Amino acid sequence: MPTTLDPRRLETFRVVAQSGQVSGAARDLHLSQPAVTAQIRQLEGEVGRPLFTRHASGVELTEAGRLLLDYARKVRGLLEEAGERVQGATRMGGELRLGASTTAAAYVLPSLLRGFLVKHRPAPLVLEVGNTETVLQWVREGRTPLALVEGLTRAPGLALESYLEDELVPVRASRGPKALAEVREAGDLATVPLIWRESGSGTRAVVERALRRARVARAPGASDLVVGDTESIKSCVLLGLGIGFLSRWSIQREARQGLLEVVALADLHIPRAFSWVQGGGGASGQAGAFLRHARVHPPRLER
Repeated sequence: MPTTLDPRRLETFRVVAQSGQVSGAARDLHLSQPAVTAQIRQLEGEVGRPLFTRHASGVELTEAGRLLLDYARKVRGLLEEAGERVQGATRMGGELRLGASTTAAAYVLPSLLRGFLVKHRPAPLVLEVGNTETVLQWVREGRTPLALVEGLTRAPGLALESYLEDELVPVRASRGPKALAEVREAGDLATVPLIWRESGSGTRAVVERALRRARVARAPGASDLVVGDTESIKSCVLLGLGIGFLSRWSIQREARQGLLEVVALADLHIPRAFSWVQGGGGASGQAGAFLRHARVHPPRLER
């Protein structure tokens, strides 16, 4: 007889996979870390294969884990859809209103919206874009029921759900100034121009914390630039004006074309995640349907 998987353990597995950490999943699920670990071990016993490999900063899916994650997402989506249909809560007419921080809006949401609109065609679609702090305030005010932001581990008064792994990487022009090409370690960043996001940006906050951890005493200086959006940072980097910190999601095309290169620094690693943010009542209607679609059909990062 084939093994029937416990849906509660499957959901715990899904949350751990999306968070990349047992501690983060335990927080999202309101469980203890030992309880989450026990459920994962029980699920691994049911499938007869390890689902994660453990490392210092968290967990990573095995081949079997990646396969199971696709099914876990489908199960979650089907259960949520069934609940809304039975309760009569899903009304597929009306407006789809979303919020997003700038990186998420430009590089993650478009493919999700394309797949969703093929089936649902809401009219109209409203996507409001701002920095992370601004978007969180929109959700708190009820201006938008659902938003995608980057770089958060907590959002007081809001429900936060980890969605996609990301990494901020230092980048420079492939044919830039010699001084930029000589950056070999994190400490070298103190001696070259940097291109920063504006204060209040999730990207800016994550970079500042990472530099402090790497013991790099660095804040925007006279030779630096402060720029308000990702595309402008890329333009400045391509002109050789400095090193910028950008999401791997945002540089796929330029890296593929050989225009930008990642500055490989063994002593600086800046992981982060994109997360869904909802108000206390959660997302229903078009926003709820879109969230279910996003969970089942996450976009893939090209490497």
